[in-house]
Amino acid sequence: MSDSYDDEKLSAVLVHGLRPVKVTIADYDPGWPARFERRAADLRAVLGERVRLIEHIGSTSVPGLAAKPIIDIVIGIDDPDDEPAYLPDLEAAGYNLRVREPEHRCLRTGDPDEPVNLHCYRPDHVEVRRYLAFRDRLRASESDRNLYAATKRELAQQEWRDMNYYAEAKGPVIGQILSRAGWRD
Repeated sequence: MSDSYDDEKLSAVLVHGLRPVKVTIADYDPGWPARFERRAADLRAVLGERVRLIEHIGSTSVPGLAAKPIIDIVIGIDDPDDEPAYLPDLEAAGYNLRVREPEHRCLRTGDPDEPVNLHCYRPDHVEVRRYLAFRDRLRASESDRNLYAATKRELAQQEWRDMNYYAEAKGPVIGQILSRAGWRD
């Protein structure tokens, strides 16, 4: 979801509606990559050849970066809009559909000890490339990591009507960082 939000627009794509949230930012946990690897192996077992790409994205994929302690994963599948081709298997594996929008589904595990946000796109979707460019820039640039961490900590001081508003508020800084990575929308 990349356009500016309002409650009506969000309600149209959020399966369970708006959920007020107070964001928690944790210092980097060196166990996050292992949590991703476990989940990636599970996803490969559940989806088999239907999954064309599995990548660890978001702040937990960047060594040294403070983050919400939720592993973000993007998978590439042929057609995210063809839910019967994959969604029942992911739901049986404990994932709950949270966002339904054209060419994108977002699911979340119900496991409070190891929460995961799972984004489903076509492997060549522009959002996949954008996630990876952002991750790679943060891995390579200490100054951008510090800027992003400070921004997240500042934004976490307030309560949000929904997590998507928090994500949107980070947009200007994400745009700056992507620009330094050579990204052009």
